[in-house]
Amino acid sequence: MDYKSQITGMGPMALDFLTENMIIVFNDNAPGELAELSVLHKECKLDQDIKVGDVVAIGNSSYMVTAVGEEANKTFYTMGHCTFKFTGKMEVELPGHIELSGDALPEIKVGDMLEIIFT
Repeated sequence: MDYKSQITGMGPMALDFLTENMIIVFNDNAPGELAELSVLHKECKLDQDIKVGDVVAIGNSSYMVTAVGEEANKTFYTMGHCTFKFTGKMEVELPGHIELSGDALPEIKVGDMLEIIFT
């Protein structure tokens, strides 16, 4: 089953990371200091690993997963946390990163959906 969550908030510094082609996501129960840096989404159950070839949709934008760090699925299962990088690289820089390929950076708003479509 695909993963579907709703963006419930954004810390004051969350969208600043788009200048570095990335966003940090957490469940909306993230501790304050992490929430300040993050796009927050409703806690939902992830029932399978995110893998290369899956699609991540944020609002009206869709991205293909090109690489998944060795810790990314574990932290997404437990805390709804990972760093989405929009560079389309075939390897991650850090273990919590998920690389995404797409046409443009997302325009993220509270109320948008965060979805993972499993292939």
